[in-house]
Amino acid sequence: MAAEHLPWWAWTWPALAWAILLVSLFGVGGGLVAAAAGVVLIATVFSAVYHAEVVAHRTGEPFGTLVLAVAVTIIEVALIVSVMLAAPAEKAGLARDTVFAAIMIVMNGIVGLCLLWGGARHHEQGFQIHGASAALAILAALATLTLVLPNVVASAEGPLFATSQLIFAAVASLVLYGSFIFVQTVRHRDYFLPFESYEEHDHLPPPSNRAAAISAGLLLVALVAVVGLAKALTPAVEAGIDWIGVPKAVVGIVIAGVVLLPECLAALKAARANQLQTSLNLALGSVLAAIGLTIPTVAFVSIVIGQPLELGLDDKSRVLLVLTLFTSVITLGTGRTTVLQGIIHLVIFAAFLFFAIVP
Repeated sequence: MAAEHLPWWAWTWPALAWAILLVSLFGVGGGLVAAAAGVVLIATVFSAVYHAEVVAHRTGEPFGTLVLAVAVTIIEVALIVSVMLAAPAEKAGLARDTVFAAIMIVMNGIVGLCLLWGGARHHEQGFQIHGASAALAILAALATLTLVLPNVVASAEGPLFATSQLIFAAVASLVLYGSFIFVQTVRHRDYFLPFESYEEHDHLPPPSNRAAAISAGLLLVALVAVVGLAKALTPAVEAGIDWIGVPKAVVGIVIAGVVLLPECLAALKAARANQLQTSLNLALGSVLAAIGLTIPTVAFVSIVIGQPLELGLDDKSRVLLVLTLFTSVITLGTGRTTVLQGIIHLVIFAAFLFFAIVP
């Protein structure tokens, strides 16, 4: 990666994405525009990953991975809220479905691919166990308080919090996520710094402040374009899901998958370069941001517009969540990983996808 040279495609694809997004807003082109939007969306994701790497190279760990995780999550929250405002009664469970899908995609799909790819290439990889343990503890608390507890509280029926309980869950989520950010970036930053040797191309001089600032701006532009195109394609996705006959919860999986694609590519690239610590910083940071920022925001919107917010998971999803947390504690509990751990997580991810389509 050249520190100062900006490839033509790094700005061209986001520009095309915005052009297609503007065209789609006027309802011009129909299926042709939808097909073009799908292609340009994927290309824009690659542009977003490039700009995220430039910013990460300039800021260093763990701030670099934090930039992408928080940026992607903010855009994801904006997408969920916009859909909620458009159809609040029909999308009461969208936030829950998207957050749960993000947990499964990150903790089993992305982590599993990183461990498998990195293990196949480097046999065994190491990372800071203290940082991973801290992130997993926060994840277990966040997931239980926001996605499991609504099913067992006495003052509300079904997977719903009462208003006061929803406020408490939102505040608790912010406290937990804020505490993690403080530990990751200030108090115990060394827990999240890599100790393994990087490959030679990672010793390139960092980009200038100007180059990093340009990439930061283009990263935001690309991410907004990705989510805008994803939202524009949502009706087509929903129509396809209805035609196939799979559950509505698959919409949440599609939204989470598209939004998390930039982080997935960045994490895989880091694992291939024997930078597993960077991969885990991206994965664990993004899943914590997905809960810690999404739940408070959608809770606020739900209270303001006076519409119910379904957060409690069903029995099948709770089993998969417990299995994911239990397995993650074991596979990430030694500080060393091989292809075996990657295969385990990918099998759980396959089970999640299969039972989402065939409940």
